[in-house]
Amino acid sequence: MSEPPGSPAPTDTDRRVRVVIADDERVVRDGLRLMLHTQPDLVVVGTAGDGEHALRLVTDLRPDVLMLDVRMPVRDGLWTLARLAERELLATTRVLVLTTFDLDEYVDEALSTGAAGFLLKSAAYEEITAAVRATAAGDGALSPSVAGRLIRGYAEARAARTRDPARAELLATLTPRERDVLALIGEGLSNAEIAARLTVSEHTVKSHVSRLLAKTGCRDRAQAAVLAHRTGR
Repeated sequence: MSEPPGSPAPTDTDRRVRVVIADDERVVRDGLRLMLHTQPDLVVVGTAGDGEHALRLVTDLRPDVLMLDVRMPVRDGLWTLARLAERELLATTRVLVLTTFDLDEYVDEALSTGAAGFLLKSAAYEEITAAVRATAAGDGALSPSVAGRLIRGYAEARAARTRDPARAELLATLTPRERDVLALIGEGLSNAEIAARLTVSEHTVKSHVSRLLAKTGCRDRAQAAVLAHRTGR
């Protein structure tokens, strides 16, 4: 589906965040599209009602963000996410999972496969638009319930001292301060909150985050949070 009538066509100098929405309910797609089109820095360039259509749109349009439902006909959102990862399309299109269900298996598979964020449809208007911007910027976004679950899992893993040896080797490449930052990402803290906790500037935190992502091979903060959770950092 092309960009809705009445929306200015993107140009080479257009700095708006380009979004594709994939949801099997038309009322949800239309509602999200209207919501995002009220924001001057966001534009919906396509919508899909199933996973296969979403995959084709991302392949053809290369949007900045794909808002992806989990439960859809033909192919579901997790299938779509896996195909995007296989085709290395997550390097150019970041995925924000937006769903009604925050089941453990959905959260773990989505974040492990490469989703940059996981948000519930019950989120407020401001949360959704902020999550799209954060996802496009590479910061990612997690609903409070998902962040809380990661924090609990992190605490349990640390208490049990359970480690994934392969991932533990990655941690050995980090400096002590980078490990501190990783642990706080695992607790769901933002860069500003980490800066306040460590008494450093936000710019310094961003530098630590960039370096630890490069060293561990994590695409974004969401994958870093999963790494912290699984290694008990």
